[in-house]
Amino acid sequence: MAEETITKKIKTSSPLIGTHNGHFHADEALAVYLLRLLPTYSASPLVRTRDPAQLATCHTVVDVGGEYDPSSNRYDHHQRTFATTFPAHETKLSSAGLVYMHFGRAIIAQHTSLPEDHEDVTLLYEKLYNDFIEAIDANDNGVSVYDPAGISAAGLQKRFRDGGVTLASVVGDMNHPDPTSPPGEPQDEDSLFGRASTFIGNVFTRKLHHAAASWLPARTTVGAAYRSRRDVHPSGRIIVLPQGGVPWKEHLYTFEQQEGASGSEQTYYVLYPEGATEGSKWRVQCVSESEGSFVSRKPLPESWRGVRDSDLDAVMAAEADKSGQPRIPEGAVFVHASGFIGGHKTKEGALAMAVRGLEL
Repeated sequence: MAEETITKKIKTSSPLIGTHNGHFHADEALAVYLLRLLPTYSASPLVRTRDPAQLATCHTVVDVGGEYDPSSNRYDHHQRTFATTFPAHETKLSSAGLVYMHFGRAIIAQHTSLPEDHEDVTLLYEKLYNDFIEAIDANDNGVSVYDPAGISAAGLQKRFRDGGVTLASVVGDMNHPDPTSPPGEPQDEDSLFGRASTFIGNVFTRKLHHAAASWLPARTTVGAAYRSRRDVHPSGRIIVLPQGGVPWKEHLYTFEQQEGASGSEQTYYVLYPEGATEGSKWRVQCVSESEGSFVSRKPLPESWRGVRDSDLDAVMAAEADKSGQPRIPEGAVFVHASGFIGGHKTKEGALAMAVRGLEL
């Protein structure tokens, strides 16, 4: 009994969070989860109400109350006069964006064990907003990815409906009881909100973990490879990564943009080993025109596409003999039918394929 009393005191001494009741959305579900990632709010109870008197008893209120005032921990965005955006962005914030803007650095610093003013925390803070939070803000505020007038003027139409597969749509569906839930599991409104908050919060946590554990280290790896690219080939169009599995695309485009690289200065091919063991095969991957494009800046030669193994060796050897160029070492593995990627048994062979690709 004494232990139960102590537990209750600990819970009730945690700052009380308030949000609105009724139909919930992705933004306040995420906002509540983000707060609870911090030690101050980790055990905070939640009150879901629109009653001003009850909200007044809350330490922190999100998405309700008609007030945005960080000094009193009020984070609503529904006021007519509200126009706050994340630094250097134009999308009006939702409650998720407001909480992230004020607490995101602390969340990331805790996750990475770095000071809040560390350069890496800043990089992750901006990336998580760009890649995840802004879309939640836009959805809640009715902001389209593309300008509707521009879409209409261009006569573009969707090929299929995609609204049902967005996170916001899935969270919206969670307002309704789940028929697959085990018998006896609570299905009241607050329990449904709790499940939705955990669902979208876990997605954020995965994004943060991947960005900190994979994307951030990759920045250093790709940066070193990009700076040394002319040691690989005088054109600077080929970079070599020391290991596979490196998320290189975003970093490469960023480094090119920072240097103002365009046209003849752009990278065409990225080489990397398939595995970490000695003797692993190597890949030659073409750089696409832009990060989201499937069109390569310079695909591997058409005569190689869809050809494999000894047949590919034979094709490349015949072309070399005809042009008088040195033969590419035997050991070719494949070239994809679209020419966006190929493989060789050795690093030397993969590099030779990339160099020949530049010439053809």
